[in-house]
Amino acid sequence: MKKGISLLALLILFLGILAGCANGGSEKGNAEPKEKKDSNEKVSLKMAVFPADEEVFKKGYENFKKDYPNIEITFETFPQQQYYEKIRMQLSGGEGYDLFTGQLDNMVDTGIVAPLDQHIKDSGMDVSGYGSMYDTYKYEGKVMSLPYRKSNWMLYYNKTLFDEKGVEYPSDDMTWDDFRELAKKMTSGSGESKVYGAYLQQWPQTWYMSAVQNGSSVIDKDLTPFKEALEVRVNLEKDGSIMNWSEQVTTGAHYNAAFQKGNIAMNIIGDWHVAQLRQGEKEGKLKFDWDVVPIPHPEGVAKNTSLALPVTIMMNKNTKHADEAFEFLKYMSGKEGAKLLASEGYLTGYMDKEVEAAYLGDGTQKPENLHYFLETKEYPEYPMLPGVKNIVVEQIFKQEGELALLGQKSVDDAIKEITKRVKGEWASKYGE
Repeated sequence: MKKGISLLALLILFLGILAGCANGGSEKGNAEPKEKKDSNEKVSLKMAVFPADEEVFKKGYENFKKDYPNIEITFETFPQQQYYEKIRMQLSGGEGYDLFTGQLDNMVDTGIVAPLDQHIKDSGMDVSGYGSMYDTYKYEGKVMSLPYRKSNWMLYYNKTLFDEKGVEYPSDDMTWDDFRELAKKMTSGSGESKVYGAYLQQWPQTWYMSAVQNGSSVIDKDLTPFKEALEVRVNLEKDGSIMNWSEQVTTGAHYNAAFQKGNIAMNIIGDWHVAQLRQGEKEGKLKFDWDVVPIPHPEGVAKNTSLALPVTIMMNKNTKHADEAFEFLKYMSGKEGAKLLASEGYLTGYMDKEVEAAYLGDGTQKPENLHYFLETKEYPEYPMLPGVKNIVVEQIFKQEGELALLGQKSVDDAIKEITKRVKGEWASKYGE
């Protein structure tokens, strides 16, 4: 009898050990999906968001918590210029956020971004609405974030100026040569009364976009298309059709204030400018009518081909509440969040017919041709790899391009130096 009881106890102990091994295989802090918690258990999350997006995320959370009342989310933000520096500092200090928004290339080098593939698979979520952007945000074969909004570029034009000059509005199918000629036609006067045919903000993207429209990348070995792109900007300055680079820099010129002043016929900038102009109208600052058409394109490239720079939501691999964090990430970047964001004027990462309808609204708000934003063929502005934005774009392309635009270096020499520096940077990082 005693022997039988002892054997039974040993069997129960052995089975308990097996069960413990089966449940203990996941490494702590890897943000892999875990067994679902009791839906009534209170969970507190912290999320960092861009300052311009804070209010819409709070609004989204109010809807989200109707279905997930146990999940509490606190939102924090920092000024745009300090945003990445601040959240990287907090994350590296071990005090961090369960979720954070931003561009993947600015954060993936921290090693703290969690892969989302298993969560996406387990949730059964539909990713078709992200289109090509879904693969764009893979890093080393893994999905590291999901986009909640994206920035496509468009040509904004002052209809009142075109009407006054009796010139036809910009076409939705202009080459860069067509754009140059139209900008010359719309330029007149001098000094304070000068009307500029166009405005290009002093960012590298505004001169190299025609190369990207052609399918080129800022890290290509052959950067010849960027020579042609830089020449477009140089020629516009030579024509006097745009404010020159040095004047923009010394006066601190800004595309929004410059265009709202009313003496610029065409302005090439991203989709976020729609909200700025709408706000200007509400405040009574705009004294002219306006609309949009697709940006000009290189010869042989389809019309309405645009740069796109999505902004994503990432998850901390060390979060203690991976399942709950992913639920909100999925909500805000997926269909439900997209409908809310679109109704607020955001061009969303996820798009389908319902989201498009929310974006277009009832048709009473400007611009009349808002639909062009939904019809673009998109190329990522630059590859989502560590160092591309901060070093290749913001240092190499910016520095060398500026020297050419200041007349201190020829376009040929600038592109040769860019090519040399990009190759050197890439070789040191990736051994290529």
